[in-house]
Amino acid sequence: MDKLQKYFIRIRKLLDNTFFRILFFIILGIVLYAAMYSNVKPEKLNVSLFSVAEKTIRSPGTVEDKKSTENKRKDARDQVQDVYALKKEYTQNRVDLITSIFQSAVEVNDEIKEEVKKQQETATMEKPAKGEPSVADKVTKLKAKLTSTVSDDLSDQVFSALVQSSKDELSIAKDLTVTAINNVMTKRISADEVENAKKRVEEEIKYTTQNDNLRLAAVELGRYAVIQNEFYDSVATEELRQQAAESVEPVKILQGQIIVEEGKLINQDIYRQLKLVGLLNNEKSFKPFIGLGMLIIIMLSAICYYFYQMKSHPEKRQTHLLLFGIIFILSIFIMKIVSMLQIFNYAGIGYIFPAAMGGMIIKILIDEKLAILMSIIMAVCGSILFNEGVTGTLNFSEGIYFLFSALAGILFLSGQNHRSKILQAGSFAAIVNLLTILALLFLPNGQFSWLEYGYYFITALVSGIGSAVLTIGFLPFLEASFGILSTMRLIELSNPNHPLLRKILIEAPGTYHHSVMVANLAETACEAIGANGLLARVGSYYHDIGKTKRPNFFIENQMHHENPHDRLPPDKSAHIIIAHVTDGANMLKKHHMPKEIVDIAEQHHGTTLLKFFYHKALQSDAEIKEDEFRYPGPKAQSKESAVVGIADSVEAAVRSLSQPTPELIESLVKKIVADRLQDGQLNECDITIKEIEIVSHTLCETLKGIFHSRIEYPEMTKKKVKQG
Repeated sequence: MDKLQKYFIRIRKLLDNTFFRILFFIILGIVLYAAMYSNVKPEKLNVSLFSVAEKTIRSPGTVEDKKSTENKRKDARDQVQDVYALKKEYTQNRVDLITSIFQSAVEVNDEIKEEVKKQQETATMEKPAKGEPSVADKVTKLKAKLTSTVSDDLSDQVFSALVQSSKDELSIAKDLTVTAINNVMTKRISADEVENAKKRVEEEIKYTTQNDNLRLAAVELGRYAVIQNEFYDSVATEELRQQAAESVEPVKILQGQIIVEEGKLINQDIYRQLKLVGLLNNEKSFKPFIGLGMLIIIMLSAICYYFYQMKSHPEKRQTHLLLFGIIFILSIFIMKIVSMLQIFNYAGIGYIFPAAMGGMIIKILIDEKLAILMSIIMAVCGSILFNEGVTGTLNFSEGIYFLFSALAGILFLSGQNHRSKILQAGSFAAIVNLLTILALLFLPNGQFSWLEYGYYFITALVSGIGSAVLTIGFLPFLEASFGILSTMRLIELSNPNHPLLRKILIEAPGTYHHSVMVANLAETACEAIGANGLLARVGSYYHDIGKTKRPNFFIENQMHHENPHDRLPPDKSAHIIIAHVTDGANMLKKHHMPKEIVDIAEQHHGTTLLKFFYHKALQSDAEIKEDEFRYPGPKAQSKESAVVGIADSVEAAVRSLSQPTPELIESLVKKIVADRLQDGQLNECDITIKEIEIVSHTLCETLKGIFHSRIEYPEMTKKKVKQG
C-alpha cells in the first residue's frame, strides 16, 4: 500500500505541470471514446437491390425523405385548380358602350330636327327648305359619332333602325338592352361560354314589344356587348399552388420505423430509404464519431472548469483531480462490463449497474457538487453504453435511471458518513431505483408479468445495495492510497475504543480529560469560522498522545503526587515537556495516522516558549539561549492547527484558575491570543484577524458555559459572608 501511495504521489506531482494535466484529460477522453465507440458506430447491412430481407429492418434515427417530400408537394401543386378572375368592370364598360350608342342616335335625331327647323325658318321663294335627310345620311352622321371599330362591327341595319326610331323608342330599347346585358354579364363568362351568353341576351330582348327593326337592332347590340369576363389568373394560381406545396409536411422516416419486414423484397424505393438512413455497407458516415467527440469535449470541459475554479491548495486540488480520474475510469469500466451483458438479450440489464457508487465515493472523499456533476456525466455515458435493442443512439430510460439512482445516494449521505449510513444510502437508492423503474414501465402503458416485475425489483435492489457495498469496499483503499482524511475516517478515529485513545485514557487519564475539553473548544471555534470542526475535534483527541510516554511529568496526570520537575534542572524539564510533541508525532506516524492528525500534534505548540522553565533557568544562568526552551515547531499551517493550539493553551490556563469568573476568562483568552499573535505563531496559516476575533469570542462563550458551576456571583458571596 505504501508503494502504491508513493506511486500516486508521483503522479500527483506530475499534475502540477500544465502539460501533464492536459495529458490527463486527453487520457480520460480516450477512455470515454473507446468505451462508447462501438455504441455509436452506425449499423451496416450487407443487402443488395431486389434481394429478400433476412430480418426486419428499422430506421436507427429520424431523417427526412426529401424525394418523397418533393413528390408529395408536386402532387399537391398539381391538384390545385387554375384560378379564373371575374372582371366585373367589363360589365360596366359594355353597358356604357351600348348606352353611348343609343345616346348618339338620339343626338343625331335631335341635330337633324334642329337643322330642318332652321332651314324652314330661313327658307325663301328663291331658296326653299331641303327637307329631312335620307336614312343613309343619318346613318353616316351616326357613324361619325362612333369609333371606327364600333362602326365596322355593327351592321347598317342597326344604325338604320336607331336613326329611324323616336327618342322614346330609343330610351325603351336602351333600357331593355342594358338590363339584359347586365343580367348576363354579372355572371362568369368564360371563352367557351361567350356564345351561350349571347344567346341568353338575345332571348331576353327578342320577346319585347318593339318594332321589328328596333328589336333586331337591340338584339344585335346585346350580342355585340356580351364578351368574355372570366380570365386565367396566373399569379393567384401560382400562390395557391405554393401554399398547397408549403402545407405539405415533410415526409420523415421516423426512428424505429420499419423500413422493410423480414422476407419482403427490397425494391428500389426501400433500397433508397436504407441508403438514406445510412444502413448500407457502402455508406460511410463520420457524423456519429464527430458527435461523440464533441459530447466528450463538453463533459471534460465541465470537469476541467470545476477543478479550475476550485478554491483549495494546489496540492490538494491535484490529489482530488487524480482521485476523480481513477473513480471515473473505474465507474466507466464497470459500466462497460455490465453493458457487454446485453448480448444475452436480458431486458433492462443496465438497471443492475451500481449507479450510486461513484457519486457517493466522490461526495465522501471530495465534494458534493463534483459528485452531482459526475452523476450527470455518468447518466449521459450510460444512455449511450446501454443503447442495445433501442432505436437511436441514446437510451433515455437508462440515463434517467442512472441519474436518479446516483442523486438518491448522494443526497441521502449526510456529513456523518458512518458505514451504516452508507448502507442506508444504498438502501434508499434501491428504493428510488425501484420507483424509477416502475415509472419508466408505466409511462408507455407497458404490460408486464409478475415475473418481469420481480426481475426488475432484483436489479434495483442489487444496484442500490451493490453501490453501498462497493463504496464501503473501495473507500479504505482510496483513503490509504491518497492519504485522504474523509469524514467517515475521522468518525472512526474518534471512537473511544481506538487503541491510542484507550492508551491515553488508561495511562494518562488527566491528559485524556484535557484532550476532550480541548476538542469541545476547538470544534466549536472551527465551526464558527467555517473550518473543519470534526478534524479539529479528532486532532485534539490525539494532540497530546506523546504525553503517554512520560505521563507523570505533566501536571494534569500527577493527581496530588510529587512533581518530578521539582528534582530536575530547568533544561531537563523543558526537554521532557518539549519531547511530547515529537514523541506524539512519531507514535501517530507509527500507527499510520492521517497526515492532518500528525500535523495538528506537531504544530499545536508551534515554536512557543516554555516561559516557566526559561525564566527559572535564567535565575541560574543568565546567558542561556531562549531557543533551547522553544518547541521545535513547525508553526500552525492550517486553521485547524491554529485553533487547536489556542484552545490547548486556553483550556490549560483556565483550568489552573481557582475561581474562573467570566471577566477573568475573557481577559485570559485575549491575553493568550495576543501572545500568539505577537510571537508570530499564526503567521504561516491562512487565518484572518477577523476569524481570530471570532475564535476568541467563541472560546470565551464555551468556557463560560463549561465553568459556570464554579463561577461565584455576588449573591453567593454575600451568603458566604453571612454564614461566616
